[in-house]
Parts: sequence; C-alpha cells; structure tokens
Amino acid sequence: MQSETAVHHVGDAVIVKIPELALDGVDPTHLYPDADTAIAREIGRGFGPGSVESQTGLLRKSIHSWLVRTPDRVILIDTATGNDKERPAMPILHRLDEPFLDRLKAVQVDPEDVDVVLFTHLHVDHVGWNTRKVGDRWVPTFPNARYVFSAREHAYLAALSAGDGSDAAIRTEAGLGRMVKTPLAGVYEDSVRPVVDAGLARPIMVDGAEVEEGFSFLPSPGHSIDHACIRFASRGESALFWGDVLHHPMQAVRPDWNSVYCEFPEAAQASRRWALNHAAETGALVFTTHFAESSAGRVTRDGDWFTWDFA
Repeated sequence: MQSETAVHHVGDAVIVKIPELALDGVDPTHLYPDADTAIAREIGRGFGPGSVESQTGLLRKSIHSWLVRTPDRVILIDTATGNDKERPAMPILHRLDEPFLDRLKAVQVDPEDVDVVLFTHLHVDHVGWNTRKVGDRWVPTFPNARYVFSAREHAYLAALSAGDGSDAAIRTEAGLGRMVKTPLAGVYEDSVRPVVDAGLARPIMVDGAEVEEGFSFLPSPGHSIDHACIRFASRGESALFWGDVLHHPMQAVRPDWNSVYCEFPEAAQASRRWALNHAAETGALVFTTHFAESSAGRVTRDGDWFTWDFA
C-alpha cells in the first residue's frame, strides 16, 4: 500500500519519493530476529494501518528512491532494486519488472537528466537502477551522472567479488566488531562495477565533509560496513536521508532491534541510536528508505525514548 507522492520542500530543494515496491505482510519477528512476538505486537498497536496491519500485526514497508531537485541539479538518493536482476536468494526481488523509470518520467525526469546519484550504502535494494540490461550487458541507467558512494564500501564489495581474502583486512580496518553476514552475492557485478568501468563513479571518504554542494555523508556503519546517513542543508533548513539505519518506525521504540539484514550488529545498534539522537537534536526532516506511508517524518525525544511522526 503506497501513499500518494507528497512533495517536500527543504531550502531551495524539492524532494519527492519515487516508489519501486510496496512490501506488505512482513512478519516483524522475521525482520527483527531479536524481537519478542508479544512485544512487537504491542508496539505495533501504536502505529496506523499504513505501517502495521491492524488485524495481523504484520508490517508494511516500501522500497523507493528519493529525487532531490535544486535550481541547478537533479539528484537521486539510492536507486532501489532494478529490473531483470538475478536474485534467486531473495525471491521478492528476483527478475523484477517494475515501471520505476516511468514513475521518474511522471515527475518530468528522464535518466539523462540526472546529474548526481548518492548512495547511503551499496546493498541490493539501493543500487539496482544504477544499471539496466541492454542485450546481454549491464549499462549505466543514468549516463550523465556522477555516482557517489563510500570508497570503503566499494573496496569491500570488490574484495568479496574477487574472493581473494582481502575483505578480512577491510573489516579489520573498519573496526566494527562481530560480523554476522555479508552482502548479497552478484550485486556488485551487475549494479556497481559497470558504473565504475564506465568512469562514472566517485568513491569518497565518509567523514561528514561536504561531497556535493549541500550534501555531506555522516558515518553510521553497522547495517553495512560503511553505511552513511546523507545530510542535505539549504537556506538554514536540513534533511537527513537515513538509508537503512532504521527499517520501520517500530525501531524508534526499540532501537536495540537489528534487522535481519544488518551485517555488524553492535555497530548497527550504536549507529541507530546516533541517528535517532541526531534527528531529534537537529529537527531535520528525515527521509527513510523502507518506511511506508509518506516515508518522511521527524523524530522527537521523550526522556530516554523516541517518537516518530510522519510528515
């Protein structure tokens, strides 16, 4: 269940959601393996039917990108899952045929119009529309864009793809502690390496510095090895693109719950608490990647607790 596309204004920018998939009927104890069923059900009662199905307690989620238009640029943040990708290990994402580019065109943006693509991280459902299939080749979907992402995250995926054992040194350098999973195989080969080979990639350090006018990458590792929240600032206003630091507003109530997709569990918990604190302290308008409904909102603090309210 997708809500109608809302238009958000942050400074000089206009921000809209470009939907790809609506994910309904998600079992909270599958998404959050540490969650107790009764507690999850009780927390779920605090959310409307756009986020939690009232009769079953199952969750509603979304996969989408964010389009940011400034007076002189067209920016995409994350690129969802993509069509025709071989994902047999994740059937819901396998060989999709979704009208994502038509939805982009509906807001008057063609692939050639995109100037910059920014990535919170390089997981399967954040990089898929980087490329499209032409014959038997994967070619960049946005041929005039700079694709900006973490240099460490890219190096890690390249090392895993090479299978030469060099990924261990990258994990050691990152210092994130225990690892419980690695990124899905095949994603680097069809969705990341082609844009690198085309000379369109701009790997960066995730250190809070401005990397494109108005945009900075704030470290929030754990869900992936160098996950970033992306901050946008314009005319005294700010937006925060959260990526996968939270997957559902339920985690605002239970930030100790990691998703089944988090690679470094202790680091993911620490980054989630940081992200909630940062959003509450700054008052930034937060744009999420997997929350349903409007997918945007604000965080407030109440003592040791946090509250999420949709925009």
